[in-house]
Amino acid sequence: MRDSSNIREVASVHPDFMGFIFYQKSPRYVGLNFKIPDNLDVSIQRVGVFVNEKVKTIIELVTKHSLDFVQLHGDESLEECQELKRNGIKTMKVFSIDNAFDFEGVAHYQPYADYVLFDTLGKARGGNGVPFDWHLLKKYKGDVPFLLSGGIDPENISQVKKLNHDQLFAIDVNSGVESAPGVKDLSKLNRLIKNFKT
Repeated sequence: MRDSSNIREVASVHPDFMGFIFYQKSPRYVGLNFKIPDNLDVSIQRVGVFVNEKVKTIIELVTKHSLDFVQLHGDESLEECQELKRNGIKTMKVFSIDNAFDFEGVAHYQPYADYVLFDTLGKARGGNGVPFDWHLLKKYKGDVPFLLSGGIDPENISQVKKLNHDQLFAIDVNSGVESAPGVKDLSKLNRLIKNFKT
């Protein structure tokens, strides 16, 4: 999210989280003069999305934008995650999944991540719009709840409902409910919610 009016539109459906991308190479980058609307419902948790950003910069942006979480989409080290935790910052560590992914590697991050997020391995750091093989999630035996991302849209949301995993906490939707990069389509979003509930 980056446009104030679009942020308010999406806020009207009361998502649990709302993401803001601070990665300059992303087509969804918020920009240098970005500001979260002052009247954004405080019940919506603010998530800053970062890719291999310096910890100092992340801390500064967390303070500036009153972010509740940071989502780490890069190759962040255990030490960087530990430093964020020491500074009281809640994190979602992202792992890009393909058929060869070793879920055992997630365990190293568990002490420092509030959640992990499983996304599709693709050319871009997220936002590829393609699901991975969700059957692979059976291999995840970790104690940290996960968010599922990667190509989730109104048409395949019913398949997500069929996933029976104790640690599946939430879904992260992006391109599947957009009309353009960074612009969420409220009709698609409402259709996704309706299809999930039925």
